[in-house]
Amino acid sequence: MRVTLSRQRNFCIRHAPVSLKARIPVAYENARAALDDLIRLVPDFPTAGVLFEDLTPVLADPEGFRLIVDEVAEACTEFGADVIGGLDARGFLIGSAVAYRMELGVLAVRKKGKLPPPVHTESYDLEYGSAALEIPASGLDLRGKRVVLVDDVLATGGTMAAARALLEKCGAEVTGLCAVLEVPGLGGREKLSDLPLYVVNGADSTDSADSADGAENG
Repeated sequence: MRVTLSRQRNFCIRHAPVSLKARIPVAYENARAALDDLIRLVPDFPTAGVLFEDLTPVLADPEGFRLIVDEVAEACTEFGADVIGGLDARGFLIGSAVAYRMELGVLAVRKKGKLPPPVHTESYDLEYGSAALEIPASGLDLRGKRVVLVDDVLATGGTMAAARALLEKCGAEVTGLCAVLEVPGLGGREKLSDLPLYVVNGADSTDSADSADGAENG
């Protein structure tokens, strides 16, 4: 049987000592390929019947993380970002790296109770109860700023919709949305359909939420 160099290389990497594996980069065609290979799937978490997609191994992999950051940064550039808005909590990781790549600032949109007063607050409904997002009410001038929101997962769209309302209340313009994963069928895309949306594990997501196969944390 003929074995290509690529297959030989992958075999050697899989069977290499752990210390050597850490130093051997694995080439992925794009961020979606890295997601497919690295994401950890956990059945029945947090409840029975749910397949949880854990991004931790993807973000811990240098090439996987770089590919995700590069693709999200490209989308944020197309969306005309002046500032990257990272949503609590994994949106901080991705958003900060994207902002650094683009030489922009990053705004951490925090969950309620994490910031000292004074703060601007926006509440939103959850399936059971409610939650709120906050940003500082002093020390920031968002008037006229073009913000692209970045999060790890798009589900119901509630978190991104609340973040958008919060920033617009402070005078910013939210010009686009980016996420790594989408949980389909939960209405997030429809809730945010008037904004451009890019999702890494989507298909063609560049112009709008209706044309993207995209996502948000919800």
